Amino acid sequence: MTAAYYAGPRKITLGAGTIVPPATGEVRLKVVYAGICGTDLHIFHGAMDHRIKAPQVIGHEMSGTVAEIGPGVEHLSVGDSVVVRPLDHRAATPADRGHDHICRGLKFLGIDSPGAFQSSWTVPAFTVHRLPDGVDLRTAALTEPLAVACHDVRLGAVAPGELAVVIGGGPIGMLVAMVARHAGARVLIAEINPFRLALARRLGFEAFDPTQTDLPALVRARSNESGADVVFEVSGSKHAVLGLPDLLAIRGRVVLVAIHARPVEVNLFQFFWKELRLIGTRVYEPEDYESAIQLIASGELPLADLITEVHPLEKIAELFPRLEADPSAMKVLLSCQDGTP
Repeated sequence: MTAAYYAGPRKITLGAGTIVPPATGEVRLKVVYAGICGTDLHIFHGAMDHRIKAPQVIGHEMSGTVAEIGPGVEHLSVGDSVVVRPLDHRAATPADRGHDHICRGLKFLGIDSPGAFQSSWTVPAFTVHRLPDGVDLRTAALTEPLAVACHDVRLGAVAPGELAVVIGGGPIGMLVAMVARHAGARVLIAEINPFRLALARRLGFEAFDPTQTDLPALVRARSNESGADVVFEVSGSKHAVLGLPDLLAIRGRVVLVAIHARPVEVNLFQFFWKELRLIGTRVYEPEDYESAIQLIASGELPLADLITEVHPLEKIAELFPRLEADPSAMKVLLSCQDGTP
């Protein structure tokens, strides 16, 4: 079987993988498609070497089928179409207050342990979600990032008729916009990349470049001068964070989706003055995965339009350098089938 390994900063190598028979409570999967995401590029840059034990198989967005079942696994059968929720929360303690998805001992499959960029992947059975019959596995490979969006919209309590602003039109931002619209919100997208702006408009969103448009004035115009009910910060821009209060209505909500690794300036006076709320969001819970799967099965979201390219796993070493320099790419999938049973 074939596997792709992170071998150190800016080094992805292809080699033979190892088929790992499933132990008790585990399943072995045939990986059909795996998605490349921003976290994988961070790993490629060497930014997560404190967690990666190179050479290591990375990747965590996938779809595939069950190849082999270990003892004690009853909710799956060989041949089932599945996706993996790549969170290992077995180190959770009572101090985590039941929030296992962000427990202090959380391990992330594809970062803290081997991942999905291989033909065969053995994982804990509790991470595996079965797909409904007939679901397209290409689209199902978007389940993980779509679950992020479902989590963000759920914690943001988006309601029908509300005005939602999504700052950042990359893959996660676009998925957040889709889920918020599906929840009944009117959605505006702020994005500076021309390709992503054009894609957002093709998908039926009002999308604007905030360097060319007075975004606070536009939001007021779309809301009878009150402001947005909810803003999703998905850009990671310090400038965007500083301008958030100007977009929001009284008692509006900010949903923080992007990772800001360093402290940024925030206009706390406006949070006080308008009684604004700041909501942090991180990964997803099982119910968000199930919501994402239901949305994929329904066909109600234009998810296929986000798949920019599909390449064989064998092309991965040449893809990573290109993707870090190509702002037009949305979601690139790897086809991981190689005849492995």
